[in-house]
Amino acid sequence: MARRTTRPPQPAVTDGSPCPCGLPATYGACCGRFHTGQATAPTAELLMRSRYSAFVVRDETYLLRTWHPDNRPSSVDFDPGTRWTGLEIAATTEGSMFHSTGTVTFVARYTRAGESGRLHERSHFERHDGAWVYVSGTFME
Repeated sequence: MARRTTRPPQPAVTDGSPCPCGLPATYGACCGRFHTGQATAPTAELLMRSRYSAFVVRDETYLLRTWHPDNRPSSVDFDPGTRWTGLEIAATTEGSMFHSTGTVTFVARYTRAGESGRLHERSHFERHDGAWVYVSGTFME
């Protein structure tokens, strides 16, 4: 018998909500347009922000689409007890419209079981078939 897992409903983020990535725009005008495929992220930083927002709204399709095919998992395992609460971009290297690679160092804050935590990572991106994709990440202290 297959084991069923129950996931809580996605967080209530609508096109008119503030974007979870922290930029001063609505979700629909910011990361939502990347999630729907209306646009592609023009920089590594915007891809990083949109991937963070995809974790917030649990958009597995977008996360897999923006993962480099050489490293892409078959699925994304969202922790149902984790709630992402904020993103801070600490540094970027290259990753502009004129580069083929880039890095984004960030801190993503979350809560799990009533405890606050943070994920500090340096993410590596590159262009693949003309679009920015996530290649890998290095956890930082």
